[in-house]
Amino acid sequence: MAVRQADVVLVGGGVMSATLGMMLRQLDPSLDIVMVERLDHVAHESTDGWNNAGTGHAGYCELNYTPETEDGDVAIERALKINASFEVSLQFWSHMVEQGILSDPKSFINRTPHQSFVWGEDGVKFLKRRYEKLSAHHLFREMEYTESPRDLEEWMPLIVNNRDPMQRVAATRIRHGSDVDFGSLTRSMVKFLESTPNFELMLSSPVHYLAKRDNGRWKVRVKNQKTGELTKLEAGFVFLGAGGGALPMLQKSNIDESKGYGGFPVSGQWLVCQKPEIVEQHHSKVYGKAPIGAPPMSVPHLDTRIINGEPALLFGPFAGFTTRFLKQGSVFDLFGSVRSTNLFPMLSVSRTNMDLTRYLIGEVFQSHSDRVASLRNYFPDAREEDWRLQDAGQRVQIIKKSPDGGGKLEFGTEIVAAKDGTLAALLGASPGASTAAHAMIDVIERCFPERIKTPEWKERMKVMVPSYGQSLVDDEQLLNKVRERTLSTLKLG
Repeated sequence: MAVRQADVVLVGGGVMSATLGMMLRQLDPSLDIVMVERLDHVAHESTDGWNNAGTGHAGYCELNYTPETEDGDVAIERALKINASFEVSLQFWSHMVEQGILSDPKSFINRTPHQSFVWGEDGVKFLKRRYEKLSAHHLFREMEYTESPRDLEEWMPLIVNNRDPMQRVAATRIRHGSDVDFGSLTRSMVKFLESTPNFELMLSSPVHYLAKRDNGRWKVRVKNQKTGELTKLEAGFVFLGAGGGALPMLQKSNIDESKGYGGFPVSGQWLVCQKPEIVEQHHSKVYGKAPIGAPPMSVPHLDTRIINGEPALLFGPFAGFTTRFLKQGSVFDLFGSVRSTNLFPMLSVSRTNMDLTRYLIGEVFQSHSDRVASLRNYFPDAREEDWRLQDAGQRVQIIKKSPDGGGKLEFGTEIVAAKDGTLAALLGASPGASTAAHAMIDVIERCFPERIKTPEWKERMKVMVPSYGQSLVDDEQLLNKVRERTLSTLKLG
C-alpha cells in the first residue's frame, strides 16, 4: 500500500483544525495539508451550532471568568485575557471577510448584546464590584450597569416581566457582543480550503493508528468507514483538534508531554424555544451565576441564537455525567483513557470533587418541569409546552497532575505540544472555539518556531491579525484601532 506523504495532517474537522489549516495556508500556500474527520461531514461534534454555546466568549457576561476572591473583591485577569483572545479571532475573521474567503459575515456572526443578570443583595453587590473593575479597563470601557426597572425593561423584557417588584436585581450590558455560529463558520473555511491546491479532506475516516517513525515523521493510519479502505499517511506535523477525541489520540502518540493527562467528560442539554412570538421578544445573551458545585460550562444563560440562519432561544446548559468523550463516541471512552500515569490524578480529582459529582447526578434526574422551573428564574412567564429539550455536545474537562502529586480539574483550554514541535493537541472546553485564532497562533509559534520568526511569516501573520506580537490588554490605542475595524467589517457596530 502506497503511503500518502503530507506536510500537515489535521485530525478532526472542527473549528480548531479549520482555523489552523486556514492560517497555515495563508502563511505558506505550498504546504500539503490533509484533514481527516471521523464523521461524514465537518463541524458536527463540539463545533456544531446546536452543540456549542456559540456565545463568542469575550468575558463580557460570563460571571465565572471573574470569580469573587476570599476578601470579597473580584478577580478580572481571566476576563481580560479571554477578551483579548476573542479580539484576535475577530481580527482573523475580518481578514477572511475582506479577502472574500468568507462572504456575508451575518452567515456566521451577528450582533447580540452580552448581558449579566443577578438578583439578591449578594448578587447585586458582586455585579456592581465586577462592573467597577472591568469598566475601568479599556477592553470593557463600554460596559453599562443598571438597577433601574425602566432600563431592565428595555434591555431584557422577557426577564423582568412579571418579576417580583420587591426583588433587588441588577444587570450589565455590552452592546457590541455577538452570537457566533461556529458550525457555519467552520464549514465555510473548509469549503475554501478544498478549493485550494495541496489540500485533501478525508471524511468518514477515523484515525486507527498514530506513531512516530525513526526519521521524526508521523505515521497516521485512517480507515474509511463506508468503503473499508485503509489509507496510510505520513506527515512532518500532526495536529489533534478532535474535541473530546483529542485526549485518546494524544495518549496514542506516546509523547512525554501527554503523560499524566486525564479527562472528565460532561454532557449537556438545552431547553429550546423556536416560537416566533417568544423569540422576537429577546435579543441578547443573558448570563447569571452558576449554582454551588456546578462546573463552569453550566453557568445558566438565556441566549438568542442564530443557527444555520434560523433564530431560536436556548436556556441552559443542563449538565450530566457521561462516560463518552464525543457525542457520537463510545460509553467505554472514559475507561479506555485510564493509564498508569494518570490513574492517581483521576482518582484524586474524583475524591476531591464530590460537590461536582453530586451536582451532575442531580442534573441527570431532573424532569422537564424541574428544568423549566430553573428557566423561570430568568423568564418568569415561561410555559413548559413552549420549550423542548435538545442534547448539546460533549465536553471533556482536563485532569492533570498537580504539584503535590495528586490531580487537578482544569476548566479551560490547553495546548499540549511535543518538545520537537512535530505534534500538538488541544484539550479542554470553554472558552474553546471563541479563542480558536489565539490558540492556533500558539500552536504555530510552538511547532513552527523558526518559520514564524522569518520576515515572510511574521508579515503574513500581521496581515491576518494586525495586533500580532502586541498586547491588547496593555495597549489601549491598538485595541481601539483593531476594534473599530472588526466591528465595522463584521457588522457588529
